[in-house]
Amino acid sequence: MALVCFIASCGETEETADVSKGRVVATVYGYSLYENDLTEAVPAGLSKEDSTRRAENFINSWVREMLLLSKAQNNLPAQDKEMEKKLEAYRNSLIIYAYETELVHQKLDTVVTEEEIAKYYEDHAADFQLRDNIVRVIYVKVDNKAPNLPKVRNWVKSDKPADREELDKYCRQFATNYFLDDQSWLLFDDLLKEVPIQTYNRELFLQNNRFVEVADSSNTYFLNIKGFMTRNSQSPLAFEKENIRNIILNKRKLELIDRMHDDLYKEAVNNNSIKIYPRK
Repeated sequence: MALVCFIASCGETEETADVSKGRVVATVYGYSLYENDLTEAVPAGLSKEDSTRRAENFINSWVREMLLLSKAQNNLPAQDKEMEKKLEAYRNSLIIYAYETELVHQKLDTVVTEEEIAKYYEDHAADFQLRDNIVRVIYVKVDNKAPNLPKVRNWVKSDKPADREELDKYCRQFATNYFLDDQSWLLFDDLLKEVPIQTYNRELFLQNNRFVEVADSSNTYFLNIKGFMTRNSQSPLAFEKENIRNIILNKRKLELIDRMHDDLYKEAVNNNSIKIYPRK
């Protein structure tokens, strides 16, 4: 990719070589590679041997690129020589995109309040339908040889704050994996990647199970399903918060860019900077 950039910057003929770029270190069919370009391609701080090798590799790659470019330019059908126009359009789009990105970086208000999120959710409730089953759970995975498994079982089942605190301390020391935030929604399919539950009907499983304990040859898995919602039902606000925040920010970004476009046009009109001539 770097070499393609040099096609645009190093395409002068030997007669039009830009001496401000340093001496010419290679030429191919009128294309020139300059010392300054080579310096940019070879990182500082390399040993003399590594620097020489890097420079030689870059020059060889550049030569091959220019040979291919020259061949392509001389042999493309006439209709494909619109490439220059396409490259110019692509360059313009890159510059505009870079400017718009910097504008958004500098001026976009990225603070989205809970009230804004809740209002957007209420106004667009029909847009938030679950495509997958989601759950709120307490989940603990421990080695079969871990101590006090009966206590872990009781702590996972319990809603008492003291038991939850004991479970948290135990998990930090002994659990292979765990999730104790039963206020957050998770995709049930993601949970099934962690727990070896065999079920052919996920919705029926969720409707009929609250506490689950399974074991394999190495680990025991404790699962307390605190809540669930099945696919095709309305997705809860808590599950959609980050998605809604991104939607609101993207809407602001588009509005900011549109205002910038309109302001530029109005400014140009007021300054008489736009001239549109009658068509003959």
